[in-house]
Amino acid sequence: MESVRLLVLVLALLWSPGASGLRFIGDLRMDLSAVIRRVDRSFLSVTVDASLAAEEKFMSLLSSAKVRTLAKALSPSFLRFGGTRQDFMEFSPQRSHQDSGSTEDESCDQLELPSWLENQLKKAWTKQQLTLMREDLHRKYRRVKFTEDTVDLLNSFSVCSGMDLIFGLNALLRTDDNIWNSSNAGSLLQYCESRRYRMSWELGNEPNSYEKKAGVRVDGLQLGRDFSRLREMMSQSEFYRGAGLFGPDVGQPRDRRVDLLEGFLKTGSEAVDAITWHHYYVNGRDTSLEDFLDPEVLDSLALKTKEVLEKVRLVSPEKPVWLGETSSAYGGGAVGLSDTFAAGFMWLDKLGLAAKLGLDVVMRQVFIGSGSYHLVDENLDPLPDYWLSVLYKRLVGPEVLKVEFSSVAQRKRVRLYLHCANRKSYQSGAVTLISMNLSQKPVWISVPARVSSSTVEAFVLQSDRPEEEGLYSRCVTLNGVVLKMVDDRTLPDLKGTRLPPDEHLQLPAFSLAFFVLTDAGAPACK
Repeated sequence: MESVRLLVLVLALLWSPGASGLRFIGDLRMDLSAVIRRVDRSFLSVTVDASLAAEEKFMSLLSSAKVRTLAKALSPSFLRFGGTRQDFMEFSPQRSHQDSGSTEDESCDQLELPSWLENQLKKAWTKQQLTLMREDLHRKYRRVKFTEDTVDLLNSFSVCSGMDLIFGLNALLRTDDNIWNSSNAGSLLQYCESRRYRMSWELGNEPNSYEKKAGVRVDGLQLGRDFSRLREMMSQSEFYRGAGLFGPDVGQPRDRRVDLLEGFLKTGSEAVDAITWHHYYVNGRDTSLEDFLDPEVLDSLALKTKEVLEKVRLVSPEKPVWLGETSSAYGGGAVGLSDTFAAGFMWLDKLGLAAKLGLDVVMRQVFIGSGSYHLVDENLDPLPDYWLSVLYKRLVGPEVLKVEFSSVAQRKRVRLYLHCANRKSYQSGAVTLISMNLSQKPVWISVPARVSSSTVEAFVLQSDRPEEEGLYSRCVTLNGVVLKMVDDRTLPDLKGTRLPPDEHLQLPAFSLAFFVLTDAGAPACK
């Protein structure tokens, strides 16, 4: 196959003593002839944390017109309902199936939350989060019973937002022989089938931590058998026979987690449609801004991913591997960091690197829920990572292209990934350069002559405040304009800036950017 090599000269402005202005740093080579990876159409997906159902009334926040407007902009997407508290929840039906909540005749508008109730719930949710944080800190989790209302609201939210629901079942309901007790899940599946709710399933969340959370130890072999039992139940259902099942949602490889994954693969890999694992870079309780900008911290994802992929490919080489839950910092996120502009570097780099390494889906913890790593805050307003996610959805296609950057000195802090552009937004052959500048010096990328006549649309994200102070901001600008909703049902225009031919592509200090070369004519993208 003919290889098309493009040389991109990268220049940077250095202000250190003795610097003489612009200095050559290195070159970027892009192979536009072949796709090296292809990710799922719902690659960037999101979660709703099960903590939202700790008191069932808060599930009604998913009926907010504002929340649904924000969610629609992230479709197509999987919507995972799960997390720590899913293993402390039991389905407790309160009414006959015929009297269930939403019906197919009701429109999404009819099911929206009244504004007065939304305001009440937002105030109460702020207090509820303190209770949830205390439970997490002490690892003392109370049993929660949820009714048909939770399921109805999740279904309505996923349908009206254009997302595919994945429901996480409780795996800590166990018999005296330490086998999963499937009776409660059976009741839930029966209810969902009676309502014709199209959804997929998971079983358990981070089984490696069951002993700490609940004093229960489950080995990987038994875990796989539990999943096989769930698959058997699904196969007996005419409606869920072909539905998705994903797992085991184990934490990133370390100590016993590796044994758990290996054991699960032996007995359960055939039962699932994708292998899922979780990844966080740092501990949210003792991290720093420096960690969020540290190239070595960002590169740690590659080591963990390669280890998981290696284990899976030994047993099920064709099985997709997903990041079933992921964000910047575990423990609910890092207060004042995971919900700020600084978090965008970890998030965008994870998207770029995960696609390059061969992960098919990345589920962001959390779209809405407790903690500091949410995309939508406690006032239901979008945070910087939300806007970054929407732009990624609109601009980036599933095809990954090969890029190489020769400068050892700058390749760590100037991080670049290349995809075909999203074909719903751009013509065939267009490419999108995903760009990050983790340094306090601006960088220029010189477009080569071969594509210098191509139209370039620049989408540059920066904080609304200058220098390092801006990294702590919860606001973000697109090409200099602060992003915020026009109203509860309307997002702003997310338009790029067209650059003149031969113009250098500028990456300001501490910036994130997408550069779309609309007329690149990449053979791999046709």
